[in-house]
Amino acid sequence: MVSGPVLWLVVVYLGSLALLITSAFFRLDDFTGKSTSEWTLANLDEAFTTGAYRTLVVRSVLIAAAATATCIAVALPVAFYISRLARPWAKRGLVVALTIPLWAGYLVKAYALRAIFEPGGANGGGFLNSVFGGSPGFGYTATIVTLAYLWFPYMLLPVYTGFERLPDSLLDASGDLGAGTLRTFRSVIFPLLIPSIAAGSIFTFSLSLGDYITVKVVGGTTQMIGNIIERTLLAPNQPLAAAFTLWPISIMVVYLVVMSRLGAFKNL
Repeated sequence: MVSGPVLWLVVVYLGSLALLITSAFFRLDDFTGKSTSEWTLANLDEAFTTGAYRTLVVRSVLIAAAATATCIAVALPVAFYISRLARPWAKRGLVVALTIPLWAGYLVKAYALRAIFEPGGANGGGFLNSVFGGSPGFGYTATIVTLAYLWFPYMLLPVYTGFERLPDSLLDASGDLGAGTLRTFRSVIFPLLIPSIAAGSIFTFSLSLGDYITVKVVGGTTQMIGNIIERTLLAPNQPLAAAFTLWPISIMVVYLVVMSRLGAFKNL
């Protein structure tokens, strides 16, 4: 049975979300610049049919997916080492060490990555340029790497838990049947880790998709859907900004449905 505080939180959250969606159908008064009570589909038409905005949404999804894939690629070997190879006394320390970045300020971490990707110039450039003689600079690569760094702990913890839950008997049986390391990982370990990976991806994908600050810090001229929402809201044009928010809301609804079928919610 749902407790009173939880029920109240759900009501407030869903109520706010309903008001946000409803405001997308209001017309903006051209003279006062404020929303009116007149209903219109013009905002949705502009947000969903304009080619430039659709391209921006696709770009945002690809960046979020790339950041999530980067987190998965790093989390799998790291979590495997901690859960299966590290000494028992070191496991907890390694997990804490890898989640400590969550305690640091968001902007501190973003600007730290900016200092790393700073291209060469009058000030000599950032870490990569100074040490390796070159840097990809600000753009897609810097944005994806920064987002992956920011949200990596949210992927690591579910994957690490998934490795911890793997029965040793299955791995021993795979080895006894002649399967090598890669075959064991592909046929035994990875299928059992899919729910854990899906659970972690919910956080990394959603947080990356909705981010609009990181891309301003390290993205250069790169834009994501969050930047358009911010700019439209400050215009100010709240109904159109609300219409733009329907893009990430719709994407996340579909994403959550797919992840639920992969068993993600059992591992949250």
